[in-house]
Amino acid sequence: MPIIPNTSIVIPCYNEEKGISNSEYSNFLKNNPEAFICFVNDGSTDKTLELLNVLKAKYDTQIHVLSLKKNSGKAEAVRAGINYCNINFQHQYIGYLDADLATTLEEFMELRNHLQEEIIFSFGSRIRKIGSTIERENSRFLIGRVVATFISNILEIKVYDTQCGSKLFTKEISEVLFQKKFISKWLFDVEIFYRMIHIFGKEKAIEKMREIPLKLWVEKGDSKVKFTYGFKLWYDLFEIRRKYKKIAKNTLIQSQK
Repeated sequence: MPIIPNTSIVIPCYNEEKGISNSEYSNFLKNNPEAFICFVNDGSTDKTLELLNVLKAKYDTQIHVLSLKKNSGKAEAVRAGINYCNINFQHQYIGYLDADLATTLEEFMELRNHLQEEIIFSFGSRIRKIGSTIERENSRFLIGRVVATFISNILEIKVYDTQCGSKLFTKEISEVLFQKKFISKWLFDVEIFYRMIHIFGKEKAIEKMREIPLKLWVEKGDSKVKFTYGFKLWYDLFEIRRKYKKIAKNTLIQSQK
């Protein structure tokens, strides 16, 4: 009797022809029959789709390829994949991971161990500490820490790393968090935290989330985020903060009526 996957992994792909490791995905799927991967081809212009279809042919019951006609950005690719999987497949957990596997698939699956009792959202964190291997260019690390600290401050919660592309949810909460489109193509992770806070309130949301230090994270290849986005990043953060502050204010007004 075939094993029904209980964990779906959405992997957004844009021009990943050289970044996708056939052997890593193959070895993982052989050893993890309870896992299902949904690759979302985000309008790639190289041979990404061809490569994904070759992988699917090998593991037809564990891989689905969702292909978007136009490049929509990481936020919409992830959202499309999660919504598609929630509608069409049975699973208990669903999350997303970067195609280059900077976080390994095996470590991603370990996030399930923390989804118990009240915890409905667990996420990897690139914390440099004794016993872990976090390989990242120092310039990106330093810029990342500035941005991360700012994000933590505007969210008003103590979170070290909102932007690590390794996040896992229970199916039920993912259906709510990914229902509506995100403001930013790249900072949608910040919106996920805002949505958690909006749904549960800050204190309750904190109890339902768990940040997990990764044992291994290795930066691979060039970032898909253009250097010029560094200027728009701050505008996106401002817009996200403004929108969710307005939502919180309106919610408060409605509750007082």
